[in-house]
Amino acid sequence: MKETILSGMRPTGKLHLGNLEGALKQWVSLQDKYRCFWMIADWHALTTGYEKASEIKENVLEVALDFLSAGLDPEKSAIFRQSDVKEHAELHLLFSMITPTPWLIRNPTVKEQARDMGLISGEEEEMVKINYGLLGYPVLQAADILIYKASFVPVGKDQLSHLEITREIARRFNYLYKPIFPEPQPIIGEYPLILGIDGRKMSKSYDNCIFLSDSPEEIRRKVANMFTDPRRIYRSDPGHPEECPVFHFHQIYNSENAPQIKVDCKTAQIGCVDCKRLCAEALVKSLEPIRERRSKLEASPSLLFDILREGARKAREVASATMEEVREAIGAW
Repeated sequence: MKETILSGMRPTGKLHLGNLEGALKQWVSLQDKYRCFWMIADWHALTTGYEKASEIKENVLEVALDFLSAGLDPEKSAIFRQSDVKEHAELHLLFSMITPTPWLIRNPTVKEQARDMGLISGEEEEMVKINYGLLGYPVLQAADILIYKASFVPVGKDQLSHLEITREIARRFNYLYKPIFPEPQPIIGEYPLILGIDGRKMSKSYDNCIFLSDSPEEIRRKVANMFTDPRRIYRSDPGHPEECPVFHFHQIYNSENAPQIKVDCKTAQIGCVDCKRLCAEALVKSLEPIRERRSKLEASPSLLFDILREGARKAREVASATMEEVREAIGAW
């Protein structure tokens, strides 16, 4: 049997190029080699977005469309909504009983999120303002991973501390009760940093994204508004492509022509307007397969729901078997 992988994304809105390059392309490449579970983590979305819970349902569908449009194959993987597999919640509850609070308080990623939300300051590391869902979401994450006995988890380096908590929880459960769970290892890809149209990291919070669902016209408009080389004032000035967000996109989506564009920019043989136009057309062409798949799915909305239901069925089949082992191991029921 193939080894198992679990990963997921919170449904906070449409996915963008940073999500594509940072995760989805790697996931697509993994689904032929592993038994894969790709989760739309709607419960996790509540940890920081509980005041906007009414948006989650629609966002789940948007993320599902982006997952499938990017190339995730429901014939090869289970693609499902987290809340459709209630066993995640049961295992999370049981794990919360054996997880020491200091493991969660010292988590650097949770602290960083709390600072971003204004719940703690750099000078005062008071955790009392943090809701349990945020403080304890590494426990729910551990349940998400271990309920499928995942051997590997594709993660960014900023998530390594969370995965270590998952391994600690697995070790603690195995020691206290019975060795059921593996200690999952990370799969760390070399993800390129994707810049937004303003030159900062692409992020919905910065409102600087190019979304996978953007039309060709929207892509061309956004690229036309992108920041360029700040030191190139006039068309006749030599450019500095290594400082230009537009050239950053050429390197990823127009790599065949990027070396010549770099030379032409440095020698002022091409101006920023023409450079943006070439970049936009390369990006439109690169995203064409994604747009085509999305168009077919949007034309058959019932198919999307069928895929999520079937993915949840596959996931529950594995999750329920794991929970039977867990209950037997604990021996309280």
